[in-house]
Amino acid sequence: MSYDPTAVDSTVTDTADTTVTDTTVEEPPTLPTDRRTGCPFDPPAELTALSDKPMRRMRYTDGHTGWLATGHAAARAILADPRFSSRYELMHTPVPIEGLSGELPSAPVGDISGLDGPEHTRYRRLLTGKFTVRRMRQLAERVEQFTTECLDAMEQTGPTADLMEAFAQPVPALVICELLGVPYADRERFQSQVATVFDQTADGEAKGEAYMALLQYVGELVLAKRAEPTDDLLSDLTTSDLTDEELAGIGGFLLAAGLDTTANMLGLGTFALLSNPDQLDALRADPALAEKTVEELLRYLSVADPLPRSALDDVEVEGQLVRAGETVTISVQAANRDPHRFPDPDRLDIHRKATGHLAFGHGPHQCLGQQLARVEMTVAFRALFARFPTLRLAVPPQEVPLRDRSNIYGVISLPVTWDKE
Repeated sequence: MSYDPTAVDSTVTDTADTTVTDTTVEEPPTLPTDRRTGCPFDPPAELTALSDKPMRRMRYTDGHTGWLATGHAAARAILADPRFSSRYELMHTPVPIEGLSGELPSAPVGDISGLDGPEHTRYRRLLTGKFTVRRMRQLAERVEQFTTECLDAMEQTGPTADLMEAFAQPVPALVICELLGVPYADRERFQSQVATVFDQTADGEAKGEAYMALLQYVGELVLAKRAEPTDDLLSDLTTSDLTDEELAGIGGFLLAAGLDTTANMLGLGTFALLSNPDQLDALRADPALAEKTVEELLRYLSVADPLPRSALDDVEVEGQLVRAGETVTISVQAANRDPHRFPDPDRLDIHRKATGHLAFGHGPHQCLGQQLARVEMTVAFRALFARFPTLRLAVPPQEVPLRDRSNIYGVISLPVTWDKE
């Protein structure tokens, strides 16, 4: 992504040289989560209305008074600043977690999103070389093959389908299985576990059991890779200094991350394009716009939200003093709709230069698999609308079930239809 880092460097300041008044608001609000009826692609109105004040006080589920960051510059600066920690056990939760009492547990082994350096740095260095732009583009041919196979099956069983079941879920599942060396035939075993891990309505015990089952599965796979290595990422990692437990944890983390976010971007992204026919017509007229379409959908939908961080020191952000121990919840949805960064942000515009969005995060924890996700979505959207030029919703838009109680937003199912030739 191209972005001028000097544009936001000044938003985070060392408080040793600055005197800041720590203002608080009586009875600060909680995190807005309810989307307006009929607006499945827009963040809660209360979030986007806060663009005039990018940092404000917010009350957390345990009574903690922390912060909500909605401005793009503030969010980007916090994500890049090592004085803000990603460790789960230091955070307060912005939304209730079923069955959780007390503080969050620390990250399980291999979950690099809940670690700080140097532990995070060690894992990250081992993995970064496996996810280069060049290597991900080399996978494009396999992505195209998997996409074609799924579209062939859709066409044979059509002219109606649940796009999530027939296309949006199997394409990334096939790709991540190919990358990691996971037998695709096992997908039903781990897909339900991944869904439970990301389900906000599931209680803590169910989430824990699902995650442990996922780790057990990947652990068995790691032992098989050590015994008989194959040409895949997990086999590559068996030559590193990672223990079996670390390998299983990293494998489970990558498997879950590679499945859920891309699947929901494909499903919700198709829904958004079908709901904006002028944009879809432009894409159909010029398939070369597919890459720009993907970037704009990533900005517009921001399915992975929010991103909490905990201050390790007193830090000034946008003129507000965040004290050590306070949690800041970064609303990626609001930051990617910040009118100071993206003009007319509530409009889906596939001609927009959407680079600089925060859909993949930013800084040391920016998504490892972002280039792979871009390749998958670019190939998939281009092929889907080329194969089915009359693709449309099979139900009224308001009847599409939304996945609005999950860490990853999306649709539960997307009934579509098309005209048979």
